[in-house]
Amino acid sequence: MSIGISNSPEDERPSTGDRSEDRPTERTSEGPSIGTALKKARIVAGLTVDEVSSTTRVRIPIVHAIEADDFTRCGGDVYARGHIRTLARAVGLDPAPLVEAYDAAHGGRPAPTPAAPMFDAERIRPERQRPNWTAAMVAAIVAVIGFVGFTAFGGGGAGEKRPQAEGSSAPKAAPKQPAGKPALPQQSPAAPKPEPSDSAIAAAPKDLVTVVLTASDGDSWISAKDHSGRLLFDGTLDIGESKTFTDKESIDLVIGDAGVVTLFVNGKEIKDEFQPGQVERLTYTKDDPVQGPAQAG
Repeated sequence: MSIGISNSPEDERPSTGDRSEDRPTERTSEGPSIGTALKKARIVAGLTVDEVSSTTRVRIPIVHAIEADDFTRCGGDVYARGHIRTLARAVGLDPAPLVEAYDAAHGGRPAPTPAAPMFDAERIRPERQRPNWTAAMVAAIVAVIGFVGFTAFGGGGAGEKRPQAEGSSAPKAAPKQPAGKPALPQQSPAAPKPEPSDSAIAAAPKDLVTVVLTASDGDSWISAKDHSGRLLFDGTLDIGESKTFTDKESIDLVIGDAGVVTLFVNGKEIKDEFQPGQVERLTYTKDDPVQGPAQAG
């Protein structure tokens, strides 16, 4: 299982930590660009690029590139939208207008693919057993021999009384019920109720990887792919909304705001201390969570 939180493999350039680069770019006639708006809000908030990078965990070269309206270092539209949302929240801006402006400038957002349906666990059907004719024939022969032996050696006069085995007693007659009262039926002991198995508690198929995401504390952008790279979902998960993804091998996730999302993998909750605004890239298989998700810088 491989899990990482890095946004894209780019060479980091050294940063002096000063504010000499904090000069807003020129505005166009239609208003400030995405990078200009983010840079101006950062300067107003009194933050340096180093401080924003440390808070959001977005690398310094990527922050510089986005503020210059260069999104090629983001690694694609999916990661670019996530970085814009993360940086906007860090400097106190509403990310929705900035993401809409990015979509308008880059051909719009792709239509989300509906999540793969949940598959029921395969039910084990008992195999139909063939009758054991050999055992039936042996039982019939034994019964015939026993009947012949009883007839030849045990048959006596009808009036003869056979000695009763020591320690045995004649069966007692059932107690008579008083007249006018109906006999009460005998109650058999209640059978113990079966305890639910681990699979019933987990409610997840054993031969599939099942991932359930719930936006518990706020909205979060989500991207999910199956083991072949097919996009299962790319969109915003509103607060209170849940999505379920299954695959026979693995599920790859990108969570734009991991701090507001509750995550269940194969019926078990993943309890990691994700921070609000933190972008997470995760991969789970049907054997997870055995060791629990790990984070790599």
